[in-house]
This record gives sequence, C-alpha cells and structure tokens, in this order.
Amino acid sequence: MRNNIQAYIYKGEKYYVAECNNISVVTQGKTLDETIANLKEAVNLYIEGEDLAELGLLESPKLLIFS
Repeated sequence: MRNNIQAYIYKGEKYYVAECNNISVVTQGKTLDETIANLKEAVNLYIEGEDLAELGLLESPKLLIFS
C-alpha cells in the first residue's frame, strides 16, 4: 500500500502535461500553476468515492509532483 500518488509534469509542444504513475490521470495547462491546479482537481475526482485499497493506496494519499 502506498501513501502517495506520483505525478510528473513536463512541457509539451504548447502546454504543460501532468501524468500520474499510480493511477490513470492525465491533464494539462498553459502554465505550471494551472497544470498543478488541474492535476489536483483531476486526482480528487478520480479517487472520490473509490475504494482506495483497491487502488493500492492508503487513506488520504499525498500528491507528489516531479518535473
């Protein structure tokens, strides 16, 4: 069981792209701040109402962002 969700942000052709390693979440934004905000929202929506144990996560996982 993991206590965190890892995400990587990189610069695409026009936008920054954020991808999670542990769960199926990908998002983008024009700026780093926008991308991080979009990522947090997307992760929260993805795990909302899910059984975190089935995803291999402990309760209230932390989001770790790498670039």
